[in-house]
Amino acid sequence: MPGSGAAALARALLAGALLLLLLPPPPVLPQPHRRNVTETEAQFNTTYTDWVDADLLHIYAFNHSVRRNATEGVRVSVNVLSDHKDLPVLFVVRQKEAVVSFQVPLILRGLYQRKYAYQEVSRTLCQPQTKAEVETQHFYVDVSTLSLNASYQLRVTRVENFVLQTNERFSFNATASQPQYFKYEFPEGVDSVIVKVTSAMAFPCSVISIQDILCPVYDLDNNVAFIGMYQTMTKKAAITVQKKDFPSHSFYVVVVVKTEDEACGGALPYYPLSKNASPDEPVDQHNRQKMLEVMVSPAITSEAYVSSVLFCLSIFLSFYVLTLLIACWESCRQHKRRGLLSAMDSPSLDTGHSRSIPDSFLGRGYDSYGYGSFGNGSSSSTEGVTDSLGSTEVSYSYVGERSLENVAGRPRLDSLSSVEEDDYDTLADIDYDKNVIRTKKYLCVADLARKDKRVLRKKYQIYFWNIATIAVFYALPVIQLVITYQTVVNVTGNQDICYYNFLCAHPLGNLSAFNNILSNLGYVLLGLLFLLIILQREINYNRALMRNDAHALECGIPKHFGLFYAMGTALMMEGLLSACYHVCPNYTNFQFDTSFMYMIAGLCMLKLYQKRHPDINASAYSAYACLALVIFFSVVGVVFGKGNTAFWIVFSVIHILATLLLSTQLYYMGRWKLDSGILRRILHVLYTDCVRQCSGPMYVDRMVLLVMGNIINWSLAAYGLIVRPNDFASYLLAIGICNLLLYFAFYIIMKLRSGERIKLIPLLCIISTSVVWGFALFFFFQGLSTWQKTPAESREHNRDCILLDFFDDHDIWHFLSSIAMFGSFLVLLTLDDDLDCIQRDKIYVF
Repeated sequence: MPGSGAAALARALLAGALLLLLLPPPPVLPQPHRRNVTETEAQFNTTYTDWVDADLLHIYAFNHSVRRNATEGVRVSVNVLSDHKDLPVLFVVRQKEAVVSFQVPLILRGLYQRKYAYQEVSRTLCQPQTKAEVETQHFYVDVSTLSLNASYQLRVTRVENFVLQTNERFSFNATASQPQYFKYEFPEGVDSVIVKVTSAMAFPCSVISIQDILCPVYDLDNNVAFIGMYQTMTKKAAITVQKKDFPSHSFYVVVVVKTEDEACGGALPYYPLSKNASPDEPVDQHNRQKMLEVMVSPAITSEAYVSSVLFCLSIFLSFYVLTLLIACWESCRQHKRRGLLSAMDSPSLDTGHSRSIPDSFLGRGYDSYGYGSFGNGSSSSTEGVTDSLGSTEVSYSYVGERSLENVAGRPRLDSLSSVEEDDYDTLADIDYDKNVIRTKKYLCVADLARKDKRVLRKKYQIYFWNIATIAVFYALPVIQLVITYQTVVNVTGNQDICYYNFLCAHPLGNLSAFNNILSNLGYVLLGLLFLLIILQREINYNRALMRNDAHALECGIPKHFGLFYAMGTALMMEGLLSACYHVCPNYTNFQFDTSFMYMIAGLCMLKLYQKRHPDINASAYSAYACLALVIFFSVVGVVFGKGNTAFWIVFSVIHILATLLLSTQLYYMGRWKLDSGILRRILHVLYTDCVRQCSGPMYVDRMVLLVMGNIINWSLAAYGLIVRPNDFASYLLAIGICNLLLYFAFYIIMKLRSGERIKLIPLLCIISTSVVWGFALFFFFQGLSTWQKTPAESREHNRDCILLDFFDDHDIWHFLSSIAMFGSFLVLLTLDDDLDCIQRDKIYVF
């Protein structure tokens, strides 16, 4: 048994030996490469020229004294003299609290992964804080490479003026591979400052960044956007910095020159720059340098915020006080007038007859109310024609003697049982009556005020309820969106998202430009005041109807307040949405600021037309549908219209066709049809009026207005097609405003030619509103920013505040335009107050 065990052991050993012979030998591990290390005690302001290879590591040891209350900048500059792009030289700077490394040639990437190489690199070292009064700190610069032989130059210097002083300008140079940054410390009593950086040259494009005192400092084109606040720059940049955002009460101002100018609106160079160059080969940009100047100045104090808010409130609340005083004066005047009327109507104690009422008290009669130079009055009333052609005495006494006596015997139009407009319009005889009345040569307001007042009141109240509904559904997502925009700006620090006037942008809380939001308060307050004025007028009018006041029933322009309520609501919403737009003004939310401008212009034209055409004015649904179409074209034009010939052709054709259709609608008072026989009827009219007999237009006044309107609109369409303005939204708004002004001027001229007059209050409103509009437009065209350009180019238009060191030119535009719009609304409200004692069959339509 022992012998068999020994044999088994021998066999096992033999098998193990054979297995070892068959296995491959273990690999021989290479010996670690021993690199030669040389260490040099280096000095500041000394240039070291040396070489390095794969077997050599150079270490330069520096030391300097750091004081607790003084900050000294240190800058490392290197230049690699050898041209080995595939085997760069690596520089590693080891400090107490940070390590900075970079290779030379330094490779920075642009758009589409383009590579740019830089042989000269300079970096400012991050300075660690010290608690000791004086401390000696050491740092080391290691130089290594895998190249066979690479020559370089190294120089370490102290940065003069590393700490920026308040209100002191400092000039410096920067390149893409040689960025600069400086430190600023908040002085006592200063809670916020504005950092202004300027340059005489627009390009190369640069980036200004505000970063906390942390290591490392992100000062290269590929990492400057990692932390802090930043914005691109051509000639101007400005960033407001608040002390509360920096626990150390200090920050770095970092200036980086970008590798390409595309972000600032510059041209993108052809790449590669040489024919034989490979697309993957880095391009040497040579001397891409920019001269800049920086200055840090204190921003406004909290007292300035309070005084500016009080100033804004005092301006607009003074309109409330002025309105209240005028209302009290008017109430006293009306009370005295009623007392005098009662005294005149009471029998005299001596004669037993009523006293006569002076003509000057009741208002001027229409001695020659012949519709300007177009002859006598409406043929619908023989009595009216007689009055218009009669003597002065008869004309002057018709208000006091004839008209008020006949009013009581007239049938009440609002006594109809139905209050539905369709029931009134669909009757065959009434439809025939429409054709007879509306195609007369001379129309009176009574001819177009035949419908039940309750029907029309319901019709025009829809304007208010519709715009209130639109406002709610429009405003809620807008507010949510701009809050998101502001949050993104605050979190990312990217100040290129919003197009502010950065030289006059005062933050408050999370808002970056509180002054631009505050200045919109006027639209809201004055819009509310206008609604209160309309409410007071409606209450007085309803009271007059309740006591069967003859003047309220049958005299003056028919009172419908629904459009006025819609105008006041639109003015308030313009203020709200303009404030939302200015939370973060940019290319994607411009329509917030313009949508209700279009609505205000459209509603004013509708109201002006409604005054003399109450029965045939557009319904709320069709009016808002047309305004929605205008806003749609505004968005499409801004997004797709820039330089797009096809869009401008289509828009110009639609503009001209819409002008022609609207002209036809207005000329024939809606008594025409757009159907398959329209061409035949057009040819028939042309043949009978132009070929068969050359006769002038039947409605001369309307034709004059429409010809002028077509000339202006065709000219605007031609201008847009030829010039193709970049700001399509403003171009479209200009079309609406030009048409509104044309119609308003026509209305005023025809009112005066028809023998009517303008009372003192509307006359003062017209004059003052015109003056305010002139000043407002002056400030509007200053153009402090524009989202049609890049953010950097937009900042070239930025300017300092001009009012209370808080409001800029655009804020003044907000103030003045809100006052001017309020005044314009008052003009529309009071323009025809002189007709309140004139019968409607004596008031002409134009």
